[in-house]
Amino acid sequence: MRLATILLALAPISAFAAPCQSVADCTEWITLAGGPARSMVYRSQALGTKNPAITRALIIIHGASRDADNYFRTTLAAAYLAGALDDTVLIVPRLASSDGSCHDKLAENEIAWPCSGNSWRAGGVAPTNPKLNSFDLTDEILRRLAKKDSFPNLASIVVAGHSAGGQYVNRYGMANKVHETLGVPVSYVVANPSSYGYVDADRPRGEGGEFGAFSDGRNCTTFNKWPYGLEGRTGYTANVTDEQMKRNLAARPVTYLLGEIDILPLGGFDGSCPAMAQGPTRRARGEDYQKYVEKKLGAKQDVVQVHLCGHNARCMFTADEASPLLFPKKK
Repeated sequence: MRLATILLALAPISAFAAPCQSVADCTEWITLAGGPARSMVYRSQALGTKNPAITRALIIIHGASRDADNYFRTTLAAAYLAGALDDTVLIVPRLASSDGSCHDKLAENEIAWPCSGNSWRAGGVAPTNPKLNSFDLTDEILRRLAKKDSFPNLASIVVAGHSAGGQYVNRYGMANKVHETLGVPVSYVVANPSSYGYVDADRPRGEGGEFGAFSDGRNCTTFNKWPYGLEGRTGYTANVTDEQMKRNLAARPVTYLLGEIDILPLGGFDGSCPAMAQGPTRRARGEDYQKYVEKKLGAKQDVVQVHLCGHNARCMFTADEASPLLFPKKK
């Protein structure tokens, strides 16, 4: 089964019976703040066209390479394996950047999101448009999905992300202001991020699931700064109180999808001191964070481990373990 999964995930988009026929046909522009600023998304169905067959929506946020086209192929493969192509609208936003070390080629009026610091991963403000930040894009996508004139039978939305995209979804899930306003339930799947947003100054202590004051805070002075902690928030999250962030994190449905063998410092692993304060590996950081939100906030959130997967979005999202999370069954 694993070999078949990998082969399907690597197949070209045209191999799947998706409504759009090519990468070019699968793109759409999302206008923000009334325009002309815009961001591109890959999607399997036009977002403004009425389609009563759609009952689910899956948004997947790409990793640090910002290769939304490849993530869209993976998303199509996952939907194919789940038998969900006909009733699920699939969306992969392109969070392009030409800031700092990122050098994406931008179309006319395409927003360049920040690449470093309070980056696109954490709701950072667009360098060329101080009125917009990267979380605004997912807010707008969610609002469009919830419109009954486009998807009148939509019953669930999943927002998922891998690696840097997992960082995005972790922070977006605890910060966004639209979750309760949509009239459609939203859940979040956080896969293999290098770091998480902690809501107090405690950090893991060893492997026993215990937490306490970070022992090296004097030398690692940024360990509790946003996006690793709540201090010094800017952009989207600056107007969300600490208490609201805690309530959101505790109340919203989140699953941590972790690769069994994502235990090596590969694929842009964050080895900075504030990230290392959260644990030695991505898997350990995810396992500890789930225990943290459970013990500190009373949250009922699960860890789902994907066997024999490392730091690889195709392996993670096309795995049997991921399917019920990405494509929840109709209730």
